[in-house]
Amino acid sequence: MSLHIEPNADALMHAVTNWMVDLIANTLKQQDRFTLALSGGNTPKSLHLLLASEAYRHKIDWSKLHFFFGDERFVPFNDERNNAKMAFDTLLNHVPVQPEQIHIMQTEHITPEASAAAYEKILHQYFNEQPFSFDLVLLGMGDDGHTLSLFPGTAVIDETKKWATHLWLEAQQMYRITLTAPIVNQSAQVAFITTGANKATALKAVLEGPVNVHQYPSQIIRPKGSLHWFTDSAAAALLTHTA
Repeated sequence: MSLHIEPNADALMHAVTNWMVDLIANTLKQQDRFTLALSGGNTPKSLHLLLASEAYRHKIDWSKLHFFFGDERFVPFNDERNNAKMAFDTLLNHVPVQPEQIHIMQTEHITPEASAAAYEKILHQYFNEQPFSFDLVLLGMGDDGHTLSLFPGTAVIDETKKWATHLWLEAQQMYRITLTAPIVNQSAQVAFITTGANKATALKAVLEGPVNVHQYPSQIIRPKGSLHWFTDSAAAALLTHTA
């Protein structure tokens, strides 16, 4: 596990963006596509805007990127809570990516169960018989230690076979579609991006506390490839080991 700490959120996003640009370029020297799973929530917005900016947009061969999503709220695409809508608004509408290489989780005219099954089918088409699944999965972490739609105490944490599944989240009164640990843990690279003092307690528990994946689901992410934590000083304030 590699820990990257920057003084503030702005410096952190530049660090992540520079790291991604290099990773994508180096990976595409070895293969003809780069598969990237995007995260939902608020943290990725500034990262997306930076990637789409004049400073970075031309440093990436967008025609070779294939986009996926870590999880999705089961609301219509035009709903402001929809992760895919956020990604299109902040990134995908502003870079020359091929539409057929963007794979959203369907949330309209379909049941949650069928949506998860359809997404799992797409994943198998891409990743069966491959040494790794995604080239990079971007993840966030909630104040409660959740990641993806793996929330504390939910049965999806124990999933061992399905690559995508659905769940009803009582606290939010909605269904969610999510990738599971088995597919994410086959990735070549996983990068958590965590900012703010409100994440400090959970970050310390996840990185330095005893393993309890049902209380801190982010602990279940242990990729076959490399694991990176990108954090600002506020989120890392309680960590004992920061070197």
